[in-house]
Amino acid sequence: MLKASVFILILVAVVVVAWAIPKRDDMIKSPHNPLEHDSLHAAHFDDNKHNPQYDHEQFLGEDEAKSFDQLPPEESRRRLGIIVDKIDEDKDGFITMYELKQWILYTKRRYIDEDVGRQWKHHNSNNSDTIPWEIYKKNVYGFMDSLTKEEKEHEENGISYKSMLGRDRRRWAQADQNLDDALNREEFTAFLHPEEHPLMRDVVLDETIEDIDKNKDGKISAEEYIGDMYRAAEPNEEEPEWVTSERDTFIKFRDVDGDGFLDREEVRAWVVPKDFDHAESEAMHLIFEADADNDEKLTKSEILDKYDIFVGSQATDFGEALARHDEF
Repeated sequence: MLKASVFILILVAVVVVAWAIPKRDDMIKSPHNPLEHDSLHAAHFDDNKHNPQYDHEQFLGEDEAKSFDQLPPEESRRRLGIIVDKIDEDKDGFITMYELKQWILYTKRRYIDEDVGRQWKHHNSNNSDTIPWEIYKKNVYGFMDSLTKEEKEHEENGISYKSMLGRDRRRWAQADQNLDDALNREEFTAFLHPEEHPLMRDVVLDETIEDIDKNKDGKISAEEYIGDMYRAAEPNEEEPEWVTSERDTFIKFRDVDGDGFLDREEVRAWVVPKDFDHAESEAMHLIFEADADNDEKLTKSEILDKYDIFVGSQATDFGEALARHDEF
């Protein structure tokens, strides 16, 4: 029992620190649709704390999470039970940290592979070994040829079609390892999902700073940092508790030199930390939330009792069926 208590104390400390770090990697939008661009990590938070939707996407994969959101609670629980049986690799009736982490890695890899497969097919109708930049540009941004200069440069939330094209061009160049201005499938994967590729870290960093640094002074103030996550609905509205917590996090953990701003290296330590294991952190978080008997592993009943943390439900009817309906 002492061992379990010590584990929980350590786990609480780790979770508090880990979940004070918004995971920008999963929020980075794939650039294949210029209309699907928004704040990179605002969706991590609800009015109180960590957004459960992040848990759902990490546990199920982004596409699957959207499908589960259309299911009523009883169907979500039934299908979650089937997933739990798959996660339990050794069939001993328990889900360990290792098994949960491996599942999270699997769902992320599956989502990326399927997303890249869809985009590769769409932009590569000839089934070539590479996709040239001009082909991709025409497919995604060809509509800009009919726009006026003002329309191209018109900004919404600080983003314009022109700036999005420039961002994609820079990301493409970084992913193009052999400098032929065409991407093979591996390079294309790095382009669509730079958060998963070590060579794309600087691109992720650049895009983060550009999105949050509203006054374009090359650094991020506390207000810019908070403003990327939260905007008051009304003047003088009292901030939610999690916003106050994030302000403290900015001061105590983000702003290392205490000058009131995050410079490039401080943003790097936040956004692309070298030694932070997102899958392990998420697995720890889920176990912490669902481990009723504090034995450092989960039973099927513990997971189903906390089904809303793992899969949730936001609808009263089925909506569209799961893409993998044959699994259930």
